[in-house]
Amino acid sequence: MTALGSALAQDNPFGVLEFLHWDHSWNANKYHTRAELDKAADAVLHCGAGIVRVDFLWQDIEPSPGQYDFAKYDRIVDALSSRGIEILGILDYSSDWASACGKWNCPPRDFALFAAYAARVAGRYKGRVKYWEIWNEPDSAVYWQPQDRMKEYCRLLELSYKALKEADPGCKVLNGGLAKGLSSVNVLYDNGAAPYFDILNVHIFESPLSEGALSRIRAFPRLVRKVMARNGDQDKKIWRTETGCPGAADRSVKGWWLGRNPDEKEQAEWLVSVYAELTTAEGVEKVFWAFLRDCNRHWKNGTDYLGLLRWDFSEKPAFGAYSRASREWKENNGR
Repeated sequence: MTALGSALAQDNPFGVLEFLHWDHSWNANKYHTRAELDKAADAVLHCGAGIVRVDFLWQDIEPSPGQYDFAKYDRIVDALSSRGIEILGILDYSSDWASACGKWNCPPRDFALFAAYAARVAGRYKGRVKYWEIWNEPDSAVYWQPQDRMKEYCRLLELSYKALKEADPGCKVLNGGLAKGLSSVNVLYDNGAAPYFDILNVHIFESPLSEGALSRIRAFPRLVRKVMARNGDQDKKIWRTETGCPGAADRSVKGWWLGRNPDEKEQAEWLVSVYAELTTAEGVEKVFWAFLRDCNRHWKNGTDYLGLLRWDFSEKPAFGAYSRASREWKENNGR
């Protein structure tokens, strides 16, 4: 990647979340071939996204103690970086052998083991992956059990932050994207985590079919910035690493967690509204649409249809809407 290409990618507020690491039976082997991975990377490039959020699963990378396998992630990093696309790598969840309860969504029995894995990954991709996120939605019982108001998570964040900075002093560290809104932002600061993330990472979803949804989208960054300022952290940027809604052409699909599924046209219209609000919101540096591509009956509800692309890689109206929005942003900002 050229220095100019790198600078433009870092400045671009348009991001996407995609499960490029999914090649397991439990996710229908979403990216089983290099051709599928290349199709996804080309789609990211063509829609104008500058950065992709993707997991670097501990279980994949260190399936047994001290035994590392980076082949899959080398391919992912190559596919994206060769196209000038930045990467936000999520370091998550517990490897089977290290989990405190034997499950992926329990914290590791020894946090030093996780910090060592994080440092090993960051060291391998130093100079190619600048941004690292520690865990995903640690304030949700789906992804962290048992819930304890993030007390243990913040201890893991501190150890991992220090390990990452030692492995790559130039990297930037994000807290795990917060799912529970403003209350979780407050808890993060109450637990003393401010020194251990460089960028504040939040998730928030609204249904475009819900009254007042756009007003809540507009208000959330302002409220977050007030919490940051109260904690002396007002100079940090905010990344919203998950936002989106389904675009389901089939009305028979079970609704997502916010109710009835928007159709593909409603999804595209919502995307335009969300990016118009958030790319101009003070303090918000990047906004990631979830997802790039639909899933194949993974959730068995509308969540499978959050993608800009259908499962067969055909473009939804939202893909065109995203492309136009990113192009307009570049034109308006002299890119």
